[in-house]
Amino acid sequence: MNPLGERTASEEFDVVVVGGGPAGATAATAVALRGHRVLLLEQETFPRYQIGESLLPSTVHGVCRILGVEDEVARAGFKPKRGGTFRWGRNPDPWQFSFALSPRLADPTSYAYQVERSRFDAILLDNARRVGVDVREGCRVTGVLADEERVRGVGWAGPGGEVREARSRHVVDASGNGSRIHSEVGGRRTYSDFFRNLAVFGYFAGGARLPRPNDGNIFCVAFDEGWLWYIPLRDDLTSVGAVVSRENAAEIQRDPETAWRRMIDACPEVRDLLHGVPRATEAPYDRVRVRRDWSYWKSRLWRPGMVLVGDAACFVDPVLSSGVHLATYGALLAARSLNSALDGTLPEDRLFEEFEARYRHEYGLFHEFLVAFYDLHQDERSYFWQARKVTHVGSTELEAFVDLVGGLASGDPSLGGPAAGSRLAAASSGLDEAVGRLPDSDGLRNPLFESATVRQVFQEGAVLQERGVFGGPLENESPVRPGGLVASEDGLTWEEPGQ
Repeated sequence: MNPLGERTASEEFDVVVVGGGPAGATAATAVALRGHRVLLLEQETFPRYQIGESLLPSTVHGVCRILGVEDEVARAGFKPKRGGTFRWGRNPDPWQFSFALSPRLADPTSYAYQVERSRFDAILLDNARRVGVDVREGCRVTGVLADEERVRGVGWAGPGGEVREARSRHVVDASGNGSRIHSEVGGRRTYSDFFRNLAVFGYFAGGARLPRPNDGNIFCVAFDEGWLWYIPLRDDLTSVGAVVSRENAAEIQRDPETAWRRMIDACPEVRDLLHGVPRATEAPYDRVRVRRDWSYWKSRLWRPGMVLVGDAACFVDPVLSSGVHLATYGALLAARSLNSALDGTLPEDRLFEEFEARYRHEYGLFHEFLVAFYDLHQDERSYFWQARKVTHVGSTELEAFVDLVGGLASGDPSLGGPAAGSRLAAASSGLDEAVGRLPDSDGLRNPLFESATVRQVFQEGAVLQERGVFGGPLENESPVRPGGLVASEDGLTWEEPGQ
């Protein structure tokens, strides 16, 4: 019944997905591909603006191919991206991070795209419709329906304000960092003190490009107050953002555009690329925007009947362009658990524990890599950089990180206490050494991929790409933990190892 005492219209589904961005569209599509009834509720009407324009190869050649949308993404004309270019660390000259093992020889999947998210996200959502997902836009979820045992669905309001219910065996919250229902699982978010930055960003109507073949790379440049991104979206559109500490909040709140332009002017490498280029005036790129508190996670990512994916679950600092990867990867993990639970092949708790363990592990790898990456930059004068050294990762932050990756729960002492700090220091040293060898590289091998830290952070992405391109990993997949599961050949369910 609604507050007026009228009976609320109710429908039945196998899964209700809240949110139509990359995480929601991925989860919904992957479940619908197995023949299950899926309702997707999206508050906005697509196409809509979203930040997070720089992708990794695992999304393009792994997730998109599994979902059946890779060719459409390729035809969209997005800017190819071979890696990243950085003015970061001890070397005063920019250096390249190539997705290819050899900088000279690119394999068929060693690239990604710089995308306008309004177009990319619409491609994924339209594909969800094509495979049978019931997509409804302009629909606001008002809360979850739950009893003492589990979540049973959601209440929602349609475009005309009509109040409805959608009952389901499972609910997926993929409604982003502004989620209204994420607290139904795991309570409040935990924010990382180490990465608790804010970003101010906008767009220019063009801009110079890096020399080929790196003209599509994201360009990340450290300066005294933080770092800037420079993303070539089209010949006539460039995304530019500054990531700085919370101490800059007052200046940015007073006048975001003035603060943004001042920070660009403080970074000659980016300023010179924009000489004489006007700010973009086409909607939705005609605004300067601000986002706070980049990095956070939840104490739990699922409860019976409900699972969190994408920015509703976690986010980590954007310097490595991991946002869409973590969102779509987590959604695919959730879809495997949902499909297997709906099919009744394995116990629900075991399926979602697999989801949570893998999702946390992947997030933990990126988190640890980024702590080491920030440590590369040496600036003794800067409060921003001094506060983001490995030696300044406090015990509380380390304890939170250990909780995140499940080290305490698993009883693995190597993840806790002084050992965790030593591991971060070793990762930073190894990464610094690999970056230092880049100028002398013979072009036959990429020194970065010889770093254990880099190999680990891209390992699961490589497995996703192999699954998308070849239908499965080139080597037999092993569980990531004792008693764990492995993915089915099509990547849409879990199964016991050796089946």
